[in-house]
Amino acid sequence: MSVYVYAITKAAHPLGLDHVKGVGEDPAELHAVSSGELTAVVSEAPEVLSVSRRDVEAHLTVQEQLWADGAILPLSFGFVAPDEAAVEGLLQEQAEEFSQRLDELTGRAEFNVKGVLDEDTLLRAVLTESAQARELNDAIREGGGTYEDRLALGELVAQEVQRRQEALGEEALAALRPYALAEQVTPPSQQYFVNASFLVDGERSDEFAEAGGELAEALGEGVELRLRGPLPPYSFV
Repeated sequence: MSVYVYAITKAAHPLGLDHVKGVGEDPAELHAVSSGELTAVVSEAPEVLSVSRRDVEAHLTVQEQLWADGAILPLSFGFVAPDEAAVEGLLQEQAEEFSQRLDELTGRAEFNVKGVLDEDTLLRAVLTESAQARELNDAIREGGGTYEDRLALGELVAQEVQRRQEALGEEALAALRPYALAEQVTPPSQQYFVNASFLVDGERSDEFAEAGGELAEALGEGVELRLRGPLPPYSFV
């Protein structure tokens, strides 16, 4: 019987999972598979596992409930083992590594930070602060300008947008790094000028959240900073 694995934790963890359901249309009961000082929380794997909102939320709910009572190693959505013996074997083979990582993550949480720029506000800033962009835009808007002018304006705006995104991203990272123990940073994209996860000591969670709020205000108009946390350390396992 294949089993779906949610997380690994210490055998001493209270595993308070009453009234929590796992993945699947008809979720099987959550239970523990243990080996030595480690435990994996599993359920019978559903015949059909869909990447649906229901199943993803169920997966995360189990992990968050466990994490509320102690350190865990949260597994990625969709981790299925052939049977419980395979899970026991994994716990045995990786016992030292898993135990060490659980000790390192005890009392620590993840915060995820995403930064979004309003395109209209950004474009206005570029046209206000760049005389060259403003001249090209005025010429094109008044019906003049050449194809080369339009191309030049597009390239100039793209360069300015990238420069501003990178500058804002570095500003955000610099402001939050002093409160974190580690970070995982995704390169800036068209959607987010910053997308980073921080590992934060539990005693500094309030400080980190406060710094995130102050940063959001300091970044000004047209900039939205989305901060989620504290969360289980998904990015640091």
